[in-house]
Amino acid sequence: MKQPARRPQQGFTLIEGVVVVSIIMILGAIAILGFGSALRNAKANSAMDNLVSQLRSARELAISHRCEVQVQFVGTNQVRTTEIWLAGTPPPPVTVSMEGGATFQVFGGIPDTPAGFGNSSAVEFEGISGGPPIMKFTTTGAFIDGGNTFVNGTAFVGLTGNPSTARAVTILGATGRVREYHWDGTKWQE
Repeated sequence: MKQPARRPQQGFTLIEGVVVVSIIMILGAIAILGFGSALRNAKANSAMDNLVSQLRSARELAISHRCEVQVQFVGTNQVRTTEIWLAGTPPPPVTVSMEGGATFQVFGGIPDTPAGFGNSSAVEFEGISGGPPIMKFTTTGAFIDGGNTFVNGTAFVGLTGNPSTARAVTILGATGRVREYHWDGTKWQE
């Protein structure tokens, strides 16, 4: 009597299964760590975009409405803009908070932006922490103080304890140009 031919066994050994599961777990851990960093950077970018949008809107409003628009940096994470009308009732001030838990802050060891307006405080205009009491965009788009002098300055933004989330927004007084920068770990990138 003839024995039926045995087919070779198909499947994976226990060792092969453990190796595959280990590789999947390692790749998953790397993805989770990378996602945390990407999420922090996305929050910092969102806060910076919020600030840039508010400042550019204030400048455009001053030009299009032919009125001055005052800018105030309020608390640790808010910007307030107020239209200054010579006649009539102006709209109420607009206050915007930065998103994602970002605040105005300077991280130790990170230098000033290429504009060089100062970084001794989180919000610094003309060497004054928080800026002069009155800062406003004019009908020409320039950014001035209460004495009609051009005001240059920077607002630094980031998430507490995360220097990789450092962001900066500068305003050039003569033109009112608003520029944004992010810290790449070695230098400011525009």
